[in-house]
Amino acid sequence: MTSPKARTIQIFLPFGEPRGIRIAEFTTRNIQTILIPRSDLAQAKSRPELDHVAVYFLFGESEESAKPIVYIGQTEDVRKRLDQHNSSKDFWKTAVLGISRTQTFTQAHIRYLEWYCIQKAREVNRYALDNENTPGKPFVTEPMEADLLDAFEMLNVLMSTLGYPVFEPIVKSDSTDQFFLKGKEAEATGELVEDGFVVRAGAIGRKEATPSARDLVASLRSKLSDNNLLVEENDHLRLAEDFLFDSPSGAAVTLLGRRANGWLEWKTAEGLTLHDVHRAESDEAAG
Repeated sequence: MTSPKARTIQIFLPFGEPRGIRIAEFTTRNIQTILIPRSDLAQAKSRPELDHVAVYFLFGESEESAKPIVYIGQTEDVRKRLDQHNSSKDFWKTAVLGISRTQTFTQAHIRYLEWYCIQKAREVNRYALDNENTPGKPFVTEPMEADLLDAFEMLNVLMSTLGYPVFEPIVKSDSTDQFFLKGKEAEATGELVEDGFVVRAGAIGRKEATPSARDLVASLRSKLSDNNLLVEENDHLRLAEDFLFDSPSGAAVTLLGRRANGWLEWKTAEGLTLHDVHRAESDEAAG
């Protein structure tokens, strides 16, 4: 597997707000992303970037979904489409547009990118997809498809840089930094990643929570159970797919059914805790 290449990305703040509208681009490429917080939608309409045709993404969360949510679309009229979604969709907080800053995208380009992005988001399964309908694969010529796949790779990096890794698997295929959890009626494998702690599919969890942790455990398990991600199986619980928890402790509590410090519960095959591997050196340096 080849190592990631070093890249330079420029992020422009057109209104000077670091948490507001942001325009990200590679310094040597023509793919550009525009991040628009929903609260800044009216302000964004003055930007010339919204004159372009675009593939776009709406990101948010809901009380029902265990995963963050994304809606993927394409449009020739960004302002009108975002106004429609502002009126009709409740879940989203942020929109991200993907455009060609040299205006080389046509309707064929954005229809293909929409189709391809939906396929990849569904394949990676990191976000819950809000799209009810899946468009068929549009016809494009072989040279155009090659260009669009390159554009997708640029779009993927830019969106991840902005904090929305919708096309990035939650675990790397070549990862070897694994930790193990073992407890009463519980057994799991996981690893620390940039956004939290991933527990691998097939993890076994204790069905009954201890009295002192019952409310905490129920809160952590509720969305997983409601979304069929944590399912009852005989006398235990089983995690149906790889899942990204906010923290090692949240993952440990969910599976062990009791209060737990994940930095001490998750251990390597040699018995080193997550703390030993990822915190101990920094603690020594600070001391």
